[in-house]
Amino acid sequence: AGWNLEEMENHGTDPARRWRRMRETIEAMKAIWANDEGEYHGELIDFDPIWQWPKPAQDPHPPVIIGGDGPTTLKRVARYGDGWMPIDGRNRDDFAPAIAELNDLAAEQGRGPMTVSLFGSGPNPARIEKHAKAGVDRIVFLVPPAPADVVLPLLEERARLAEQFA
Repeated sequence: AGWNLEEMENHGTDPARRWRRMRETIEAMKAIWANDEGEYHGELIDFDPIWQWPKPAQDPHPPVIIGGDGPTTLKRVARYGDGWMPIDGRNRDDFAPAIAELNDLAAEQGRGPMTVSLFGSGPNPARIEKHAKAGVDRIVFLVPPAPADVVLPLLEERARLAEQFA
């Protein structure tokens, strides 16, 4: 929903209402994707019937991945998302308890297990193995914005590492 409060304000979103805006945006997008005439009437997002084509190839809609790792994130992911993307090393070292809690919360909503994509992990094989055993489905590595002679070797290294866990 936006961790950078100054940035939120600069873009016209009251930080106190940022989750409400995100929730309504998710609900509105799902209404557009799922219906020939999408319509949504919320407090912050409001529109009469509209058309959007082509519809997404994914059924019923593209996966909605929610980031974050605050005290309400897992409940929000279980209710509104299709997956969770926390940042590695930010709030926790072991993701297994949170993944178990997320899947329990999803089951309470009548939903299946959630996918977990971990953002910002370093190329540490032992740590990646630990995350895989905890239930992390995907790791998103950071690569610096740099010239090709710097980036290409890093991509090759990450590709070799990914092959170990495929």
